[in-house]
Amino acid sequence: MATENKNLSVYDKTKLPNAGAYRFGIVVSQWNDDVTHGLQKGAIDALLDLGAKEENISNFEVPGSFELIYGANQLCKSGKFDAVIVIGCVIRGETAHFDYVCQGVTQGIKDLNVQQDIPVIFCVLTDENKQQSLDRSGGAHGNKGTEAGVTAVVMADFRQKI
Repeated sequence: MATENKNLSVYDKTKLPNAGAYRFGIVVSQWNDDVTHGLQKGAIDALLDLGAKEENISNFEVPGSFELIYGANQLCKSGKFDAVIVIGCVIRGETAHFDYVCQGVTQGIKDLNVQQDIPVIFCVLTDENKQQSLDRSGGAHGNKGTEAGVTAVVMADFRQKI
């Protein structure tokens, strides 16, 4: 848990690989779209800032966070991308639904990272309330989408080097 108001999205691009040669797929959940679109913007801005070409960033939407697994799997299987970012937001409610969705999505994305040859970057917020999600999608705690964009560049570069 973050204990202070700190922007978690600051990075030094001079210490990061150039993204110009890589292709990125982004799968975004439509559920809680005020949050997920903020995360998506953060990811795209970071990719562009690190040298990605706009035409090498492809965006796809799925209904909810659970569907991110299928969407990411299809992008991995397409062979068109060097890294895939999944973006979603699950906010705790009054039922156990939150726990099942969070576990399923986390395990599903982990499985893709083991089974596929393309890194799948996890950018799914699992917060207690809407304000926490807003704070992490461009608010007081920065933008986890920015962090996902940076991670995608680092992992695409890692993959290319091995």
